[in-house]
Amino acid sequence: MNRHRRRVVITGMGVVTPLGDTVEGLYQSQIEGRSGISRITIFDPGSFPTQIAAQVKDFRLAKYLGADASRFEKAGPNSQFALAAAKPALADAGLLDPGAGDRTRMGVYLGAGEGKQDFYHLIPTIAKCSDPHRLQVDASAFYRHGSSGFDPRSEREQEMHTCTAHVADVYALEGPNYSCLTACAASSQAIGEGADLIRRDEADVILAGGAHSMIHPFGITGFNLLTALSVENSEPSKASCPFDARRAGFVMGEGAGMLVLEDLEHAQRRGAKIYAELTGYGTTADAFRVTDSCPDGRGAVACMRGALQDAGLAPEQIGYINAHGTSTQVNDRGESIAIKTLFGPRAYQIPVSSSKSMLGHLIAAAGAVELVICVMTLLRGIIPPTMNYEVPDPDCDLDYVPNQAREKRVDHILSNSFGFGGQNVSLIVSRFSGK
Repeated sequence: MNRHRRRVVITGMGVVTPLGDTVEGLYQSQIEGRSGISRITIFDPGSFPTQIAAQVKDFRLAKYLGADASRFEKAGPNSQFALAAAKPALADAGLLDPGAGDRTRMGVYLGAGEGKQDFYHLIPTIAKCSDPHRLQVDASAFYRHGSSGFDPRSEREQEMHTCTAHVADVYALEGPNYSCLTACAASSQAIGEGADLIRRDEADVILAGGAHSMIHPFGITGFNLLTALSVENSEPSKASCPFDARRAGFVMGEGAGMLVLEDLEHAQRRGAKIYAELTGYGTTADAFRVTDSCPDGRGAVACMRGALQDAGLAPEQIGYINAHGTSTQVNDRGESIAIKTLFGPRAYQIPVSSSKSMLGHLIAAAGAVELVICVMTLLRGIIPPTMNYEVPDPDCDLDYVPNQAREKRVDHILSNSFGFGGQNVSLIVSRFSGK
């Protein structure tokens, strides 16, 4: 690690998840092994192979924004979740007041999923303008019907960049503003890239994280066609079983996670509370296939190695790995191979667990929420378990902290996020020593 670059610390955190909307509640649910997975209620899933998901329960944006929430009634869940999670994160950091600090040096970097999809106007419009025999849509007719039926506010909200724009607007963050959507690695990538903006002195504070929901007919249909989702509908809480031989697909989740990243000296000057230091960031591409990771785990190995090099740490200094751990055959096997390749015999001594066994897979928001759990693990010294681990798989033979949390003090945690398209991101958070 370059000791002359600016150091990045975490001074605030906020979440909206299937396991609650407070950091403490999320972490407590994780260490107690509670599941946020249940039957889908957002739409009627009766005809779908997958009828379960990890939904955010009883969400109302007005709880966070009061009367201002009405401004975002047409916004998608990604923006609404992001706005809700950003408020406690900034308040936690002491930066919620627009008069706190130079706002031109405070920015936003989110791994934000796509926004609201206006199916209810789109589908009838296509039906009115289609020739089913020629499989064509009359573009002129489509515009005539669409221009009277579509709401321009809803159209605007389909794009992911609106999410970061809304957050910057509401919380007066006038510095760098970026979005990325690198599949399931998106929010981890946003955190790593946001930290680099601070290291390069392009900002003092970056609100980084992610927000996403794909729990809608189009999202569930797509992943069912890819055979990526679990169809274990009878026992939703048991459906996500990472690293277990019975695993047969991930469970869709939704939500948001936000972390306030800050230059260490900036944080110390204003007397901010420091949770942890973000010491390592690695990112690679498998360059292999759109949906599958490379079977030998080479991209993941290079990514984790890059994070270690960035942090200036040796492999033996990692005390816990929060795995990507999706509960698919390919991912869990490949991630286990990659960990063994990089860490050698010591891989068997490192606790590895998957938050997705309880949270489901929050897609673009997954990495940020999981990093919040990692920070809490550093602070509390309790490693969350991998729930539903019952039948060992010879290809997945590491210590997955099965079914029960474990007390262990760790100083450095590696968090993995691996996405479709071969996107790989590893982050390392370290105990802040005050030096």
